[in-house]
Amino acid sequence: MTDTLIALVTGASQGIGKATAGAFAAAGHKVVLAARGKEKLDAAAAELGGNAMAVACDVSDPASVEALFARIGELHGRLDVLFNNAGVNVPAQDVGEISFEDWRKVVSINLDGAFLIASAAFRMMKSQSPQGGRIINNGSISAYAPRYNSAPYTASKHAITGLTKSISLDGRSYNIACGQIDIGNCASDMTERMAAGVPQADGALKPEPTMDVRYVADAILRMAELPLSANVLFQTIMATQMPFVGRG
Repeated sequence: MTDTLIALVTGASQGIGKATAGAFAAAGHKVVLAARGKEKLDAAAAELGGNAMAVACDVSDPASVEALFARIGELHGRLDVLFNNAGVNVPAQDVGEISFEDWRKVVSINLDGAFLIASAAFRMMKSQSPQGGRIINNGSISAYAPRYNSAPYTASKHAITGLTKSISLDGRSYNIACGQIDIGNCASDMTERMAAGVPQADGALKPEPTMDVRYVADAILRMAELPLSANVLFQTIMATQMPFVGRG
C-alpha cells in the first residue's frame, strides 16, 4: 500500500462520514466523498481543500455505484481504502407495526448499499496493481445488542457483521483486508435526543452520554493506515459510560 492513500467515504456529507473524510484529508490522503445530496456533499468537500473530491452517489442504485467507481478510476486509477458508512434509520416502532416500506428503506441503504459499494471496491482492489486494499464497514453497537423498536436497523447491522467476515475471507487471496468498526453514542444529529432520555433495557427512560465524533474518525484512520499485513477485524468505540456491557 502506498504512503498516500486513495480513500472513499460513503455517507460523507455529514456526521461520522464527514469527520472521517476530514481526518483522511488532514493526514495527507486523497479522499473521495460520496453521498446522495450533491449540494451538501459539495460543501463538505470544499471545506476539506484540495485532497477531497465529491461524487454524488445513491449507494442503493447499482448504476449510480458503477458511475462512482468509474469516476474514482478516472481521478486516481486505484482505491486503497473504503469506509463503507452510508446508512439511514426510520422512527422507532415495534416489529409488529413497522411497514414493509420502512423495512426496505433501511435495508436498501444499510445492507444492499453496503454490499454494492463493497463489491465494487473489492473488484477494483482485486484488479489494480499493486493488488489489494482495505474495506472498513460501519457496524454499530446494534450489531451486538438492539434498542427497543429497532428491528430494521438492528437486522441490517447484524448482517453487516456477516458481510465483514465474508469479505475478510474472500479477500485473503487478493491482499484485501476487511474490518468493522462498531460505534456507540457518537455525538451527532441522530444522538441529540439522548440528552432528553432514551428507553433502557428495563423500560426506564434515561439520558445517555455521548463522545466527540473526532475520536471515531481518528480510530478509523488508524485502522486504514495499518499495513495490509495487519487487520483490525472488529473494533468497538463507545462513550465510556453508555449502557452496553453488563446489565446496562
